[in-house]
Amino acid sequence: MTAPPRLTLGHRPRLQPFWDVRAACNFIGGGTGTGLIMVAAGAALVGGPWWPAALVGFACVAFGLGMVFLEIGRPWRAINVFFHPQTSWMTRESVLAMPLFGLGAAALGAGLVLGADSGVAIAALVLAALIAAGFLYCQANILRAVRGVPAWREPALRPAMLATGLAEGAGLFLVVGALASPTPPAWSLWLALLAVAARGAAWSRYHRTLHRAGAPEASLRVLDRMAPWVLGLGHGLPAVLLAMALALPPTMGSAAPSVMAGVAGLLIAAAGWTAKLLLMTRAAATRGFTVPHTPVRGRGTSRPSPAPPGWGL
Repeated sequence: MTAPPRLTLGHRPRLQPFWDVRAACNFIGGGTGTGLIMVAAGAALVGGPWWPAALVGFACVAFGLGMVFLEIGRPWRAINVFFHPQTSWMTRESVLAMPLFGLGAAALGAGLVLGADSGVAIAALVLAALIAAGFLYCQANILRAVRGVPAWREPALRPAMLATGLAEGAGLFLVVGALASPTPPAWSLWLALLAVAARGAAWSRYHRTLHRAGAPEASLRVLDRMAPWVLGLGHGLPAVLLAMALALPPTMGSAAPSVMAGVAGLLIAAAGWTAKLLLMTRAAATRGFTVPHTPVRGRGTSRPSPAPPGWGL
C-alpha cells in the first residue's frame, strides 16, 4: 500500500521548515542592536557614556545580518534582496542597513578621534538612531507580511516586536553600563522599567488576540507554555530588581545597584531572545487550507465545513 500524496495532508497545520535559528538570530541581533543604538543616542544627548553601548549595538546588527547571509541557499545572489523596495520589507531593511553602518562608523570614529562629547559624533549617532528606528520597524513588518503563518501575521505582533527591541536595547545598555560603571544612571533604570512594562503589555495583548482570532493548536501550545516563564523571569523579576536598585541610597563604593541593574538587564534581553527564538522555530505552524463549504453533487445541500484538524479557535 503506497503512502498518500503530501497534498492530502495540506489541510493540517505544519511547522514551517524554511526559517530556522539563523533567521531568528537576525531578529534577535537586529532588534537588540537597533534598540541599543537608540538608547545609546539618548545617553549621548544627556551627556552620558555612549561609545561602548553603541559599539555593541552595531555589532549586534551586523551579527544578525551575517546570520541571514549564512541562511541563504546561494549566498552570492544576496544582491537580489535590494531589487524590490516597493514590495519587500526585507529589501527596505537591507537598504537601511547601509546608511546605518555608515553613520555608525562616522559616530564611532569621531568619538574615538574627537572625543565622545564632540558635536560631530553625537549628531552622527542621533542620525544613526533614527535609521535604527526605521530598521526595527522593517523587522516588525517582515513577519507580519508572512500570510501563511497565523502566529506571525497577527497585527498585534508588530507592536510586540517593536517593544521587544526597545526593551532588549534598554536591558543590554544596563549590562554594558554595569561593566563600565559602579553607579548606573537613574534615567537608564527608569527607561528599562518603562520598556519592560510596555513589552509585557504588548506581549500579553498579542497572546490574547491570537487566542481570540484563532491559530494552529501547535502554535498556541508553545506560546501558552512560554508565557509564564517569559512574563515572570523576563518581566516580573527584572522589575523588582530595577525597583530595588532605584530604592537603594547611593553609597560610596557599593556595587549593589550596578549588579542588580546588570542582572535585570540580562534577564530582560534574554527573555526577548527566547521569545523570538520560540516564535520563529517552534510556534510557526502554517495555516493549512480548508474548503469553506462542502461540495454538492446532484440534489445535495452545501454545508459549512468543520474546523480543520489541528486548528484552535
